[in-house]
Amino acid sequence: MKILCIGRNYTEHIRELGNEVPEDIVFFLKPDTALTKGDEDFYYPDFSDDIHYECEVVVKIDKTGKCIPVEYAKNYYSQIALGIDYTLRDIQSKYKSKGLPWTLAKGFDYSAPVSDFVLLKDLGKDIQNINFSLKKNSETVQDGNTAYMIHTVDEIIAYISRFITLKTGDLIFTGTPSGVGQIAKGDVLEAYLEDKLMLKQTVK
Repeated sequence: MKILCIGRNYTEHIRELGNEVPEDIVFFLKPDTALTKGDEDFYYPDFSDDIHYECEVVVKIDKTGKCIPVEYAKNYYSQIALGIDYTLRDIQSKYKSKGLPWTLAKGFDYSAPVSDFVLLKDLGKDIQNINFSLKKNSETVQDGNTAYMIHTVDEIIAYISRFITLKTGDLIFTGTPSGVGQIAKGDVLEAYLEDKLMLKQTVK
């Protein structure tokens, strides 16, 4: 099982971090040890002083595929969830400033909590028109809709599968909207898919 994460897929998020809109789809990987359940507490590690939340829609791959044409990509998934891509922003900034890979900033243990999955057919919504949001301490900090993705889910699947074979059970974090920010011990994060609470974590 692989965890593949799309970077810079919502324009307002790109702007808030002062980044450039990439020409191609940007993705990175997290190890399977990053995965944790969305109802477990998040324990603040001792190797960072600046951890950010990034709420994202997560797509689960249903079957193995390589070089998937974009028009057939919809046949490779049927379920979505919400996840948080925790990021060590201080370590990421340090490595980026030196032109070095920032895998550590994204791939540390328990950095990818994911909620239970729901069937798209049960939602009755097009995957490119799904509302999702994140509350921190009962205040909405992220409010997004997949319609505002720069690259659609199908385009993402087609692009990744050119280079890396997608297998059953692989997870794709599809990018985060604006509103990312720091967490601190004692914070409570709640992620909503439409109006349904899907993920809840307390930072300890």
